[in-house]
Amino acid sequence: MRPIPIKLREQMEKDPEMHRCIYSNTDCRDEYGNRPGRAEWEHAFIYNKQVNEWWAIIGVCWYHHRGPGLNKEYNRYRAIERMGEEDLKEAQKKYPKFNWKEERDRLIRKFN
Repeated sequence: MRPIPIKLREQMEKDPEMHRCIYSNTDCRDEYGNRPGRAEWEHAFIYNKQVNEWWAIIGVCWYHHRGPGLNKEYNRYRAIERMGEEDLKEAQKKYPKFNWKEERDRLIRKFN
């Protein structure tokens, strides 16, 4: 697991969306079966290493992060849909071997 930089961690702590699971359904639980289960932060994208961008990290419960409810592609969709146009341009510069626009469009078509 790649550590989240302090500045980014502080930004995420202030965001209420990062403290609940993106699925927000009855399946949400922790590793002990407690519901709803606290939110963990998942790096949805890997580009040689985990991508440490605010839009690429999502809040999910244990069941949807490390448990049997994991759907990595849906998690990636929920992360990439948070991307604004400026984020898209910046990601393409920082991670040039991956076509972020194509992936964003593909995931939005699949899950919308």
